[in-house]
Amino acid sequence: MGNASHAEALTAAIGAPPLVKRPRHPLVIASTLLICLVVLLPVLTLAGIALGGSGEDWPHLARNVLPGALATTAYLLLLTAAAASLLGVTAAWLVVGYDFPARRTLSWALVLPLAVPPYLAAYAFAEFFHFTGPVQSAVRAVFGFARPADYWFPDIRSTPGAAFVMSMVLYPYVYLTARVVFIMQGRNIADVARTLGARPAKVFWRILLPVARPAIVAGVALVLMETINDIGASEFLGVRTLTFAVFTTWLNRSSLEGAAQLAMLILLLVFALLLLEHWARRRQRFHNARATQLRARPPRTVLTGVRACAVMGLVGAPVLFGFGIPLVIFGRYAGRRLDMLLTPELAKAFLTSVMVAAVSAVVTVALALVLINAVRLSRSPLVRAGVRLASLGYALPGTILGLGLLFSLTRIDNGIDAVVRSAFGKGTGLLLTGSIAAIVLACTIRFLALAEGAVRSGLEKLPPNLDEAARSLGHSPARSAAFVLLPLLRPAILTALVLVFVDSVKELSATILLRPFGFNTLATLVYENASRGVVEDGALAALLIIATAVVPILLLSRALAHDGSASL
Repeated sequence: MGNASHAEALTAAIGAPPLVKRPRHPLVIASTLLICLVVLLPVLTLAGIALGGSGEDWPHLARNVLPGALATTAYLLLLTAAAASLLGVTAAWLVVGYDFPARRTLSWALVLPLAVPPYLAAYAFAEFFHFTGPVQSAVRAVFGFARPADYWFPDIRSTPGAAFVMSMVLYPYVYLTARVVFIMQGRNIADVARTLGARPAKVFWRILLPVARPAIVAGVALVLMETINDIGASEFLGVRTLTFAVFTTWLNRSSLEGAAQLAMLILLLVFALLLLEHWARRRQRFHNARATQLRARPPRTVLTGVRACAVMGLVGAPVLFGFGIPLVIFGRYAGRRLDMLLTPELAKAFLTSVMVAAVSAVVTVALALVLINAVRLSRSPLVRAGVRLASLGYALPGTILGLGLLFSLTRIDNGIDAVVRSAFGKGTGLLLTGSIAAIVLACTIRFLALAEGAVRSGLEKLPPNLDEAARSLGHSPARSAAFVLLPLLRPAILTALVLVFVDSVKELSATILLRPFGFNTLATLVYENASRGVVEDGALAALLIIATAVVPILLLSRALAHDGSASL
């Protein structure tokens, strides 16, 4: 039967009630539980190490390490949350509620800073605000200062400086969530308030902001989880967070038990953020509106003259700082290092990054399809719970994920080596931790939720009884999935592949711990050069990371630009 015949038959059958009862599939349940176990493996390993030790290092950690690291982390999270909220909510309200020059361009350009990983932004801002950088050079030229002692300038290598860096590249999480609510939910209630004579500022503070609060909290939770996950920016800027304390406790004090205990503390903090995000989304509701209502948006407040220029500058500043400055800094560095463009080191790092990211994307999306198919075929609460647990990997900071995988995979490698050596008299070496398999597994665990969410969002747009209609025409579950659902889900699957690929290219924290000797990705190449104080040598690699990350950002920006509900 051809595709046209399939479509005609399905169209006729879609309106009919499902004729086939969903069977139970033991293999599906087993595969879901296996994926869940793999995702939880690093957490279970670290928990076993943390609880199984003698605890002799804990008094030292509790007295000398934990207070400072916990206070610094809390301060960093507080400042980053406040700055990202201010930037994201302000930008969302201005592009939705007002009309000014370049509004259409800025409405999607505000997403571009997501293409810049925090560690790259830290390297760029450290140069931009350095004593010899353009900002301080301009200050000295204007006021006639000659030495650093002649004037005061904020230090970017500080906790407030790190919060500034984080907020400049992570605020789009808040911007996107707030913008959606302002467009969809605030439309009618804001119109009613305006007809009653309320001014725009009052409408925003008294009506739209309370309505958008759950979405803003959800966006801030994402910002905070990314901040906790960071290691490159914090280390470079000299901010001793809990994540950095895990590294130093393990490497400097050779205390595996202490590092695991600190890692468990970070996990508790992350799960608290997850609960906060879940609580916010439970309170988030959208009313249904007809398509004509969504299209017929009232005109925005038109700004002209000085007010238009001021708003345009206010909205454009985050794009300039979060995306423009890193691009210019690394572009200038790269111009001085064009001789490194064809070096074997850069070429090898690029090919390695592409290979790891491509394999990770394929494996991750394949597992996401398995999870989605499990929910499709089975009504078992156990399967649904397993899918939820398998999605927790995205909440694991890369440092914790890498540390847990390193110890668990090392034990597996040692076990395999011992068995093979006793049977054949020759060992296998490090099969997992000595290859890219460990990095691919880390990326798969961490980005499985991202792929599953992208594919599931595509599935939710299909008719809910499409699967049953296909089976009522005699198709088996496997055949209906292969010949009906997969072709329809192709755009969602492609989106998931691109998102996982890009995030795998940017991944640094887990890769630092899991990479074999002499193994470099673009991210670790930039990190190594920055650690040696020669950021310029990693500029070309940094530009390649940004260029790779821009691809899905442009796709997302294009979707925003064609969002009919936004009347762009």
